[in-house]
Amino acid sequence: MSFVERHGLWSAEQKEAATRLRRIVEEQKLETIRLSFPDQHGILRGKTLVASEALASLESGCTITTTMFAKDTAHRTVFPVFTTGGGFGMPEMEGAADVLMVADPTTFRILPWAPESGWLLCDVYFADGRVVPFATRHLFRKVLDQLGQRGLGFVAGLEVEFHVFKLEDAKMSPEDAGQPGQPPDVSLLSHGYQYLTEQRYDQMAPVLDLIRRDILALNLPLRSVEVEFGPSQCEFTFKPTKGLEPADTMVLFRSAVKQIARRHGYHATFMCRPKLPNVFASGWHLHQSIVSRDGGENAFMGKEADAPLSTLGRQYLAGLLQHARASAVFATPTINGYKRYRAYSLAPDRAIWGRDNRGVMVRMLGGANDPATRLENRIGEPAANPYLYMASQVLAGLDGIDRALEPPPPADTPYETKAPALPKTLREALDALKADTFFREKFGAGFVDYYLHIKNAEIERFQAEVSDWEHREYFEMF
Repeated sequence: MSFVERHGLWSAEQKEAATRLRRIVEEQKLETIRLSFPDQHGILRGKTLVASEALASLESGCTITTTMFAKDTAHRTVFPVFTTGGGFGMPEMEGAADVLMVADPTTFRILPWAPESGWLLCDVYFADGRVVPFATRHLFRKVLDQLGQRGLGFVAGLEVEFHVFKLEDAKMSPEDAGQPGQPPDVSLLSHGYQYLTEQRYDQMAPVLDLIRRDILALNLPLRSVEVEFGPSQCEFTFKPTKGLEPADTMVLFRSAVKQIARRHGYHATFMCRPKLPNVFASGWHLHQSIVSRDGGENAFMGKEADAPLSTLGRQYLAGLLQHARASAVFATPTINGYKRYRAYSLAPDRAIWGRDNRGVMVRMLGGANDPATRLENRIGEPAANPYLYMASQVLAGLDGIDRALEPPPPADTPYETKAPALPKTLREALDALKADTFFREKFGAGFVDYYLHIKNAEIERFQAEVSDWEHREYFEMF
């Protein structure tokens, strides 16, 4: 009996998908299959197997080291894995032991930029069939199961801003290597500030067309391709999808864009605010709604002209605002991302909502009897782990529903309305999460402490560096 069968890991749909993918691999004569899982940062890690070995491992799993869960954003192992409990307080994590990646056959794709290669998204398990508790795709699945027990489902649409530059110098000299290595030298593909002008779009069209074609070939639900306000900045939007799919779409989209761009001499980055002259910050706006699982009716949709948002929708919104500070670290998990929260910009700086207002944190769109009624949270950065971002949203919203919370009046002047300020730094966001008992209960104390440890390790490395600002400010004066 296989590992998958022994532990009942696949649904009937996944079993059918596995049969189809075996046939496709043989018909297309694929040479390799990439097995990937989204790590704690929402970055894909994994192994590439020759096709025959990949097929053989579908139901038995593929080993990968537990240290993948111990990495910060510089890929440094920040837990003492060779001590008792491996720094996690778990014997299974000691000594860089192995865990198993088990493919989700429904995610199978052929990579259009590497047509001899297939791709599968995986979940990660211990040898006894237990899910690794730091696997964020599983954490989000558990949250979706809570929704499902109420007869509800989660729907999300994505608006993702990012930059694409021409790669001038990849910095591949040995002395440029490190953890992290030297960032590449780049040049612009377009000047900025001509927001949505056709001329700016056409300047970026050669690379945007390459990306668009391959993203569509991956069967991702792409809706639009736009140029943004800043130099070399663009935005891709995706149709609303249900359940795990929008998060899976985001991790594959980011990885695909970077790979496609690099193969053609470009550098794509989802870093929020690159340190380049005149370049603007990028955001990730998450459109979300709750629907009934049976009929698919939008549970946020109001039925009366004077109530554009249903009672459930208002309560969900109130939950998002109530937990905005503690959940900020899941929407904006990098030190760099907090430089985006600025007053009188297109980014929020406090926990407020409004009707079709782009200065608020949560923008309500739609209205009475409009099945497209939704809440757009504008807090996120494009580097966020989508599983944690979306899970934190659903949990906060459900808390608002369970406690029958009511939101304050909508804000017409978002940067003047009195409301709790969003964290201004990653440290402040971590402190807000640490002080919050809600997410400690919902995500589990073990996961929250784990996440805090990784993020604090990044902050400590940052604080140990002497910045350009410090040198300029103090070197001559003192």
